Amino acid sequence: MSAMRKDADVFLFQLMLLLCAIWGFQQVAIKLAAADIAPLLQVALRSGIAALLVGALILWQRGWQGWLGCTWRGGLLAGVLFALEFFFIALGLQYTSASHIAVFLYTAPIFSALGLHLLLPHERLYRLQWLGIALCFAGIAVAFGVGLQWTTMDRYVLLGDAFGLLAGAAWGATTVVVRGSRLSEAPPTLTLFYQLGVSFALLLGYAAVTDQLGPIRWTAISVSSVLFQGVVVSFLSYLTWYWLLRRYLASNMAVFSFMTPMFGVTFGVLILGEPLSLNFVAGALLVVLGIVLVSNHAWVGKRLSAWLALR
Repeated sequence: MSAMRKDADVFLFQLMLLLCAIWGFQQVAIKLAAADIAPLLQVALRSGIAALLVGALILWQRGWQGWLGCTWRGGLLAGVLFALEFFFIALGLQYTSASHIAVFLYTAPIFSALGLHLLLPHERLYRLQWLGIALCFAGIAVAFGVGLQWTTMDRYVLLGDAFGLLAGAAWGATTVVVRGSRLSEAPPTLTLFYQLGVSFALLLGYAAVTDQLGPIRWTAISVSSVLFQGVVVSFLSYLTWYWLLRRYLASNMAVFSFMTPMFGVTFGVLILGEPLSLNFVAGALLVVLGIVLVSNHAWVGKRLSAWLALR
């Protein structure tokens, strides 16, 4: 019998606050170090560092035994999609702000919900979720400034935003692959290793072919950025997330996780001095609201029912 998972408490809130701040800062870290080391090389190195750490943990725990034969196909596909996610993040950060990438990346639950709806009969979408999808895509249209007159600089921003949206789609597709394959039953560390190992090989190979391996300036900012992404984000924070999933209700954790794009926007403005247009702020709020409805429709439905009962 599986262990009972707890409702949200102060400890979960505090730890999720820290995790969301870490995840919200990662795009800012890449942008800060972009002058010293190419964003694509940064995301490749972060995957390589984390893959070594996760691989050592798997060997120590013997978490690979009995799983490699039935998971390697799904693992390779999940790794390719994971590489695409960070490829689009690195590409997008060359054209748009870290704030924009932080919001569009977290459209991933929308794409995963649509994919699971099409592939798995028990993952059908409910009315609140369809409403959330509609709100999310309306928010994307508003944030993209549909109908506005664009300058050449604005078009570059729009291109970067589109790459951020593609990163979210790749992340959502990764979730579909994991849920629809034997990876859903495998140890999460093995799934994470597939993603990190394959993405490291693909991203580093692409960086070499496209001559993005240098020049590198190993400054305090560039070293800190790569270590932060590889050790803190891709290793410690992801393992902490999986540890929390085994102890708390996933729906409660998902609600807290939507603080991440807000942290990303805040850090982008405060640290990088990124401007925020009114249409982006309005669109971002619609996107986040839509994501909350899609990912937590049951939780939202209960709260709405309780509120209506008190009227």
